[in-house]
Amino acid sequence: MFLHKTKVLQISLFAILSAFVVELVFGLVSNSLALITDSIHALLDSVVTVILLLAARMSIKPPDAEHTYGHGKIESLGGLIGGIAIFLIAIFFIYESVERATSPPPLILPGFFALIAGFYTIGVDVFRIILLRKSIKKIGGVTLKADFYHAFLDFGSTMVAIIGIIFVTYGFYYGDFIAAFILGIVLVVLSLKLIYRTAMELTDIISPDLVSQVKNIAINTDGVLNTKSVLMRRSGDTLFGDITISLRGDVSFDRAHEISSNVEKNIKKNIANSTITVHFEPNWEQVPLDSKINEIAGSISGVKNIHNVSTYKSQGKIFASLHVMVDREINLESAHKISEEIELKIQKNFPEIEHVTVHIEPHITIPNNLQMEGKKAEDEITKILEQYKEIQKIGRIIILHYNDIQKIDIDCSFDRNLSIEKVHDLTSQIEQKIRTRFSEAVITIHPEPI
Repeated sequence: MFLHKTKVLQISLFAILSAFVVELVFGLVSNSLALITDSIHALLDSVVTVILLLAARMSIKPPDAEHTYGHGKIESLGGLIGGIAIFLIAIFFIYESVERATSPPPLILPGFFALIAGFYTIGVDVFRIILLRKSIKKIGGVTLKADFYHAFLDFGSTMVAIIGIIFVTYGFYYGDFIAAFILGIVLVVLSLKLIYRTAMELTDIISPDLVSQVKNIAINTDGVLNTKSVLMRRSGDTLFGDITISLRGDVSFDRAHEISSNVEKNIKKNIANSTITVHFEPNWEQVPLDSKINEIAGSISGVKNIHNVSTYKSQGKIFASLHVMVDREINLESAHKISEEIELKIQKNFPEIEHVTVHIEPHITIPNNLQMEGKKAEDEITKILEQYKEIQKIGRIIILHYNDIQKIDIDCSFDRNLSIEKVHDLTSQIEQKIRTRFSEAVITIHPEPI
């Protein structure tokens, strides 16, 4: 892409230089101020194209310690310099046209040679317009767009010059000066627009419509509640964006990262050459009270796990309860301090809660590598299960152990018509029965219908 872009600019440069030479020579021979003016304009365009070519070469350099966003701003700086140069020369053109309009008519009037030079320049301008337009569609780039605009403006200015020459050929002597004056005015206006546009690019101006588009893409991404801020800037062909999105406060970190990645992908899919950084912040407004309590309890030091969080109302008051798991090695006093800290923090954040009940449980850490228990333990559990007539089939019994901890997983089948409440009561009874034999066991019973 880089070689192709610079190659296009080089071809454009050689083409406009040839137009400068032809217009200058034929303008001097035919004594056409408009043609000489347009030749100087062509020379200035050559200078601008050289600046754009150098800017393209320099802006493609990768980011470094001093330019963490890359070197894309060099293109804007080159355009600013070119715009100022065109403005100054345009003022000179206007001055010269007024000066010559008030002077005696020249002895030699522009004619056939001037028209030849003008039509040659039009051919060059058309060639550049087609070349640059195709390249912009294929690879894009600020430098190519800037040179395309210059080529298009060259075409228009040359047409003005030719019209002036035709007027002079038919005896309207002042037509040449009028054409030069109009050309100067056009160049002043266009150069001021170029100066303004490039200066704004250097101040990181960005289209409000583009910001709005990015916001809509982010908000329409699944899981995003809102966009808090969208900061964007352009450096050369690359658009940089820093976006802050709001997610539900109870979303896991993995899910939050997934949502952020989806936002980034969606923006890049819709906006070419964009580099997006997405930040996410929790939003608790739409999160259920149970989830908020779970998050607060989990932030207390010493809490290993939380489950069975519930809230309920009675006589217009809110009550909360939760089960909290702590290190099985700590004493009751330490566990109670953790419980009190949880209660105080919950009521501080939610004064509407009348009372918080914390049920403390020992937390058992199950290591990844466990040893299989012997056949004797499996037989003991089988005998316990056989005591329950509701169990119609005993499936797998897996018993693993680590030091004094057992991990027991049981599959068993019940009548498919039993209510889930009844099945839960039975499995709870079975767990308690097994714990009379294996007091430090972590038991999981999987019920299946039959």
